[in-house]
Amino acid sequence: MAEGRSAEGTDNNTGTSDDVVDEQTSVQLVYRPQSADTLAGLRVRERIKRTGLLLRGVFLALWGGQWLLATVGRGSIDAVSTALFLFVVLVVWGYPRLQAAQVQRITGWQGEYRATVSPAGITCRSDHSTLVQKWSVFQGYRETAGHFVLLSRDPNIMCLDVLPKRGVHEAGDLDRLRAILDQHTTRV
Repeated sequence: MAEGRSAEGTDNNTGTSDDVVDEQTSVQLVYRPQSADTLAGLRVRERIKRTGLLLRGVFLALWGGQWLLATVGRGSIDAVSTALFLFVVLVVWGYPRLQAAQVQRITGWQGEYRATVSPAGITCRSDHSTLVQKWSVFQGYRETAGHFVLLSRDPNIMCLDVLPKRGVHEAGDLDRLRAILDQHTTRV
């Protein structure tokens, strides 16, 4: 019985990082994740790591070379070989989009996200979960035209946090958000 009462009490009164943070030093974002958000994050990660771009380029060059050598060797264009080469080009070009669509299927059902960026870190809530991340998790961030992409500290940058600028609803919050990010992490 006591456990039931304490569990009820902790639902509404737990001291989370955004309950303790002063409203003047935090920025609230409210948004529904979209596949374009994930794609923006994946593109930023590719530009920073460059390994994925290099591997995809080498893979396409090898396929192109194989197709060209086979075509020259035969003296004519083979329909099956050409179709297979075009399929490979399509898959390599579309892979980041497929990956972003998969992430959207995983996260999209959770509905609206409410992110709080503060000096303590980033707290992201949905109707089904709450994620709290301290600044020590991130190696830095990059700003794009429509997003702030935070990159994890691990060598493969397996974790990305994408904060869409459309989630900010008050004037001046983008500048405050940029200031918080600059203060607690670096631009990469």
